[in-house]
Amino acid sequence: MKTKTSILILFLSLLLTVSFAQEKSKKELREERKIEKQKQTAALIDSKEFVFIGRTALPQGFRTMDLTTNSNYVQFYPNIIKSEMPFFGRAFGGIGYGSDVGLHFEGTPREFTIKKGKKFYQIKAVVKGEKDTYTLLLSVFFEGSATLSISSNNRSTISYNGDIFKIEKKELK
Repeated sequence: MKTKTSILILFLSLLLTVSFAQEKSKKELREERKIEKQKQTAALIDSKEFVFIGRTALPQGFRTMDLTTNSNYVQFYPNIIKSEMPFFGRAFGGIGYGSDVGLHFEGTPREFTIKKGKKFYQIKAVVKGEKDTYTLLLSVFFEGSATLSISSNNRSTISYNGDIFKIEKKELK
């Protein structure tokens, strides 16, 4: 009788040990999510079709501005870049007071380069808008967060912190 009880206890303890060994630790799960996010980011960059959405604006000489309540984006395609970003900062000649609403432009990039670094992708695009030429420098970290810097001939340089996402395709009805 003692032998049967000992074998039963041994069997149950082995069963419990095996079942707990199959579960992944929080660290392993976090690492898997990180790797998955890196793969998604790499696929977005390789497709050259993604949207940058800013969380904060960092104008030169001004305080940081929260953008979470403002709609803002820059859509990147290989043949067109469209920007709907707010602007906070100094404007130079050719822009009247109160007549400008932000960095709203659309155009074919003259230059569109992507370089992969050790910790991030560096994307440079030069776009000629209707009234100005814009240089966009986008640093995309492997986890998907990004920093965008936009400079132009008629405005001070402004930077934005945000994230990149897949462009949602709107269905025509």
